[in-house]
Amino acid sequence: MAYLSTKRKDMVAVEIFSTLASSAELLGYIIVPKCYIIILRSELNNRENNPFPVPHEWYQPGELIIGGVVSQSYYIFYEVFFKEHPSKNLFDVSYMVPKFYQHVLTLAFAVKEVNENPNILPNITLGFHIYDSYYDARMTYRTTLDLLYKMRTFVPNYKCDTQKTLISTIGGLGHDTTFHMADTLGLYKIPQFAYGSFPPVESDTRQVPSFYRMVPNEAHQFLGIIRLLKHFGWTWIGLFALNDNSGEHFLQTLEPLLSQNGICSAFTQKIPKQVHYDNVDEMHDIALIIYVHIRNNKVTTIIVYGESLAIIALRIIIFLPDPTNRKNTSFKKVWIFTAQTDFITMGFSKVWDVLLFQGSLSFTIHSQNLPAFNEFLHNIKPSWTQGDGFIKGFWEQAFDCFLPNFNEPMEVNGMCTGAERLQSLPRSLFEMSMTGHSYSIYNGVYAVAHALHNIYSPRSKQRGMGKSERLKLQNLEPWQLHPVLQDISFNNSAGETVSFTDQREVGGGFDIMNIVTFPNRSFLRLKIGWVDSDADDGKEFIISEDMVIWHNDFNKVMPISVCNDYCHAGYQKKRKEGQKFCCYDCTPCPEGKISNQNDMAHCFRCPEDQYANKKKDGCIPKTINFLSYEEPLGISLASLALSFSLITTLVLATFIQHKDTPIVKANNRDLTYALLIALQFCFLSSLLFIGHPGKMTCLLRQPTFGIVFSVAVSCVLAKTITVVAAFMATKPGSSMRKWIGKKLSNSIIISCSLIQVIICTGWLMTSPPFPDQDMHLVTEETIVQCNEGSVIMFYCVLGYMGLLAIASFIVAFAARKLPDTFNEAKFITFSMLLFCSVWLSFFPTYLSTKGKSMVVVEIFSILSSSAGLFGCIFAPKCYIIILKPNLNNREQLIRRRM
Repeated sequence: MAYLSTKRKDMVAVEIFSTLASSAELLGYIIVPKCYIIILRSELNNRENNPFPVPHEWYQPGELIIGGVVSQSYYIFYEVFFKEHPSKNLFDVSYMVPKFYQHVLTLAFAVKEVNENPNILPNITLGFHIYDSYYDARMTYRTTLDLLYKMRTFVPNYKCDTQKTLISTIGGLGHDTTFHMADTLGLYKIPQFAYGSFPPVESDTRQVPSFYRMVPNEAHQFLGIIRLLKHFGWTWIGLFALNDNSGEHFLQTLEPLLSQNGICSAFTQKIPKQVHYDNVDEMHDIALIIYVHIRNNKVTTIIVYGESLAIIALRIIIFLPDPTNRKNTSFKKVWIFTAQTDFITMGFSKVWDVLLFQGSLSFTIHSQNLPAFNEFLHNIKPSWTQGDGFIKGFWEQAFDCFLPNFNEPMEVNGMCTGAERLQSLPRSLFEMSMTGHSYSIYNGVYAVAHALHNIYSPRSKQRGMGKSERLKLQNLEPWQLHPVLQDISFNNSAGETVSFTDQREVGGGFDIMNIVTFPNRSFLRLKIGWVDSDADDGKEFIISEDMVIWHNDFNKVMPISVCNDYCHAGYQKKRKEGQKFCCYDCTPCPEGKISNQNDMAHCFRCPEDQYANKKKDGCIPKTINFLSYEEPLGISLASLALSFSLITTLVLATFIQHKDTPIVKANNRDLTYALLIALQFCFLSSLLFIGHPGKMTCLLRQPTFGIVFSVAVSCVLAKTITVVAAFMATKPGSSMRKWIGKKLSNSIIISCSLIQVIICTGWLMTSPPFPDQDMHLVTEETIVQCNEGSVIMFYCVLGYMGLLAIASFIVAFAARKLPDTFNEAKFITFSMLLFCSVWLSFFPTYLSTKGKSMVVVEIFSILSSSAGLFGCIFAPKCYIIILKPNLNNREQLIRRRM
């Protein structure tokens, strides 16, 4: 108080003196008599003065006390009408859940292990004080107050035992017990570690800053349920949930998730938290409803959300129609239990087996098996655990014997010998391996121990405390643990890291277990997977399907839980009016569409390079279709083109060989050679249309065809004009003589061909042809073809070629009456008539065909028109040169002219 002024010091001194005086007066007149009664006159503190008797507790003294509230015993409490002292006839029938005795032993074991560990709190001894909630709100409030104010005895509103320092509490198992404790503990900001409950509403725990959850966030469990149902394809399920706020919260959260993932609930049934024996009619009605639901053969998968007592209630309801337990094991169901539940038996249900739940799947709080804990359990004996107020009721109910006072031996039938061993009990009564709830208790004790260690450690860096100012035991307040607990992180004896999230809950996820039952009322848990939405991608949900052991009635085949049979491949779902979307009819896929999986909502089209098979359950690759050299038609056309080209070459060689003969000279030898060469290229140009269309072949084939045909027709036109000009030049005074010669014919060929070259060049520069695939024309084929790029330019090429042919035909037709000896006009006229007929018929045929048929039509038109020109013009000449050489002389020509 050195920093206070003198005046301020005097005022503080007066306040302190007044407080001490009033406290002394209070101590002398009120507290001391009470403590006197408690300590020295304990006989006066009898049941009449105790408002609520507490049948079970276990106190182990220590410098710092960890309180615990478990839920092992279950009493049927009478309703209080305030007509008599409440301690009379408070409860009558008592039951005990033997399996939950492990929670008591775990807390004792963890404290023992911490006290024996020289590396944690070496100079501090932890103690514990454990009570039972009895699944009752009044008793929970009472036991919570006992933790705060009582060591051995209780006086309302007074704390007589100054040696008991409660530093934290662990409890409870159910959410209601947890929040009843939090109502009181939250006022004092005492750290409370819930080890087996989920709050109905997240905000409830945020309003209690001293509340810590030793279980992961329930969102992981919802994720696991959805992923599990989708993994096995179970879309038609049943829901059992507690008939309280937590059950309502569960349904409100889960049902929208089910709808979003294509899963429907066939029914939603509330189940009582406890069996009400005083209302038989109500229980009978609920039993009938639940029995009808379970007998629904379409609903194979049932999700059960509830605490362990609710499972007892559910089992009783299921067994009511068949108390002998002869038919109930035949239920072909897959039960999915949430992490709040455990397989327990108590009272008369101990004689029932657990075969009903064979093959069940259960989400459990993650746990590890600790060898030291197993050894600890092997040494548990009734005479060993002094001060344990729980062991007598547990031992008697678990082993069906009477446990006497070992200090006062007596002979009673059915008396426990003390030689009974926990490992001989079935798992439904007691488990030797540490359960998830016990593992949470274990980690909770160690979280407190490590927090205290951090505070008392010489290396501690507590704010505002120097090395010599560290907290002393008598000065430590429970609320001072919170800053340390929020940042605590340690490795437990199993080697796992324990820490809290920002929401004051343990990180991690849930294990997925497969329940394998045995006729001796025991069962085995097999870990088949886990779920953790905070894990790395791809590891949020892991399950080993091949490890699952299903109910025997499924004959080792994965169960199916759907509203109706699956729609097989080739069919699609059609929703039934007035029913949930999981119930539907199956209709075949429309033409051109398939479904390659079961239960597809919509059929879909195959990729463009594939088509649907007849069953509409798969796609078949389309065959690539083009005019190839391997197929007969391609071979025939190629052979025909090469044959005509060879014949044209032979004719050209024959004409060159007989170039000085009158018939060759008389028909303009140079034009003849040019025409033969052009026709040879016309025949060869058809080969560009055969084979797989490539970039270069598509680019060249139509322009090449157009140009060489224009050259050939230009040669024919030049020959015709030359013949006409020659006869016109023979007339006296004709001005046509100056045009006679090579100059005229070359000008005609070059100018006419140049125009076609310009058209083709413009075509290639603006919109050139390119390879293309038509996947829609023929369902089963992919037609590989050349896209002309610009259809207008293509028809311009053909149009100009037709214009040259018509001009040649007109000129030849006009010159048909000239003398036969030097005149080819008749042959040219006929050839042009044939040429035009071919190409006029080409247009409608070309436009009415698709795919390679179009190519065949064009090749045929090229070959037939070229052959028509070649045959009509050169066949007569070849006949004379080869077969009638005697006619190929000047005298014969003159004689014919005369």
